[in-house]
This record gives sequence, C-alpha cells and structure tokens, in this order.
Amino acid sequence: MNKVLREILSTSAYILFVLCAIYLLIHFVGQRTQVLGSSMEPKLSSEDNLIVDKISYRFHEPERFDIIVFPYHYENNTYYIKRIIGMPGETVQIDGEGNILIDGEVLEENYGKEVIQSPGRAYEEITLGDDEYFVMGDNRNNSTDSRDPSVGNIKRSEIIGRAWLRIWPLDKFGLIKHR
Repeated sequence: MNKVLREILSTSAYILFVLCAIYLLIHFVGQRTQVLGSSMEPKLSSEDNLIVDKISYRFHEPERFDIIVFPYHYENNTYYIKRIIGMPGETVQIDGEGNILIDGEVLEENYGKEVIQSPGRAYEEITLGDDEYFVMGDNRNNSTDSRDPSVGNIKRSEIIGRAWLRIWPLDKFGLIKHR
C-alpha cells in the first residue's frame, strides 16, 4: 500500500510540474496565435498558425520591420499582427504618391504589396511618443493598422511579442524572417 501511495504522489507531482512548466511557457515565453485575414500577405496568410516570442523584448527593444502581435482595443481576445514601420520619437507620413516618409525621408522597404492608396490619418505627419510605434500590414491596401484611428499608435507596453515561428501549414513550417 505504501508503494502505491508513493507512486501516486510521484505521478501527481510530475503532472503538476509539467502543467506549471506549460503555464510558464505560454504566459512568459511563447504563445500560439492564428493569422486571420490577408493584411500581412504575402509574408503571412490567413489561417497560418504562429508561435509568438514573448521573451526577447525583455532583453532588447523592438526594431523597425519586426512583425509584432498586440491587442485590438475594441474587441476582447482579438489580436493584430503587423510590421513596425515607425519607431519612438520619429515622424511618419504617407505622401500623395504612396511613399512612407520617416522624419521627412522616404523609407526604403519592400514589404508593401502595392502602392498605398489611402494614407489614412498619416496624410499629415504623425509624431510618435517615446514609447510609441507606427505599424502597418504588408498588404497595405487591405490592412487596418496605425493609419486607422481605431488602431492608432501602438505603445511599447501593448506589444505582446514578435512573430517567431510558423507551425502551420506544415509546408511553410519555419522561422519567420523579419528583414
């Protein structure tokens, strides 16, 4: 009887340890998320399943062109995934030709699928605060992003993490390159 009780306690302790480890991993290291919609095409497609790295930004700040995940303020349990375009302290504007201007200079990037048709609130210069980022989807004409007042500038504290690994579909499995 004593041996059976020890075995039950040992198994219970092992299961408790595994559950605690999973909890810590999910809440502090990584989290699974699914892309819904086409705003990040061609880099990410609808129904791609990703692992979000939640720990690296504890050691360094987000960088331009990182693909990040953050909550949408007007819908519970809704998260957006976008690319960082503007960094803290910069000014961002989209001119009449669809160019993104950072501090008055054209941003050299190749992530947008096509010429931006609607600058949204970025038709005028937007000055980012010390902890704010301007984000956009790669599918620029089919993305609700910082150009839209409902999203606006993203505060550093709102960033959950950066897209790190695509786990589904299996034929696209691999690390997500941000640059």
